[in-house]
Amino acid sequence: MFLASNVYRTDSTAGQSSKEVKGKTHTYYQVLIDSRDCPHISQRSQTEAVTFLANHDDNRALYAIPGLDYVSHDDVLPYSSADQHPIHHELFDRFLLCDPEKVPPFVSRETLRAWQEKNHPWLELSDVHRETTENIRVTVIPFYMGVREAQNSHVYWWRYCIRLENLGNEVVQLRERHWRIFSLTGTLETVRGRGVVGREPVLSREQPAFQYSSHVSLQASSGHMWGTFRFERPDGTHFDVRIPPFSLESNKDEKAPPTGYSW
Repeated sequence: MFLASNVYRTDSTAGQSSKEVKGKTHTYYQVLIDSRDCPHISQRSQTEAVTFLANHDDNRALYAIPGLDYVSHDDVLPYSSADQHPIHHELFDRFLLCDPEKVPPFVSRETLRAWQEKNHPWLELSDVHRETTENIRVTVIPFYMGVREAQNSHVYWWRYCIRLENLGNEVVQLRERHWRIFSLTGTLETVRGRGVVGREPVLSREQPAFQYSSHVSLQASSGHMWGTFRFERPDGTHFDVRIPPFSLESNKDEKAPPTGYSW
C-alpha cells in the first residue's frame, strides 16, 4: 500500500563496474508491509522499519515504526482488491479509509496527511546511489534523522538502507564488509567485519536480493561513507564489490525531529 512517492534522478553507465550519476528519473514509493508477508521475508535482516530519533526525555536513542519500506517503481507488481482491508498493518485503518466510489477505493485520512507533514523531513529521499561490480548491484539510500546533544556536544544521526542484487547467474555469498566513514571534523574511521547485521546472505537466481538498514552518527553536520563488500564464489575465490560513495548531509533549516509515535 503506497503512502507517498519520491523522485530522484540517476543515469546508468554500462560496463564491468558501473556507477549511476544524476540524469535519469526514478520513482520510489513509501509503502506499508502486510504483516502476513513478514514470515516469508527471509532475504532481509528483519522486517523493514523506519527509525527516528527518540525525544530528549526518552532513554532510547532510537525508536522504530515497523512495516514501513521504500520500493522502486520498477519493482512494483500492481493488483486490485475488493477487500476493504487488503493490507494487514496497524497503520492501515489509521491512515486510509475505504470509499467504494473511488478508484482506487481508498482515500487518505487527515491523520495520514498530518503524519506526512510532521515527519516529511525524515521520510523524504534525498539521494539514491547505485553501483554495479561484476553483476552485483549495490543501492544505498541515506536519510538524515536529526541531531542530539550528548556530553556538551552535538551528535548527528543518519540511517541508510542497503540493497544488494545479483544480476548474474552465479551463486555468490557475502562474507565481509569494509566501510570508510569520513567526518567533517577531519576524522576517518575504518570498520571491518564479517557479513552484515549478523548475516552472510547468499544471492542466487531464486533469491537474488538482500536488504538491510543501519545507522551512523557523527559529531559533525556532514560527512561521507564508502567501502566494499567481499563476496565468495562457489569455487572459493573472492571478489570485492564497491559501495557507491554517498554524502551524509544534515538539514540546515531543520525543525525539531519527531517526538514520538503519536497521532
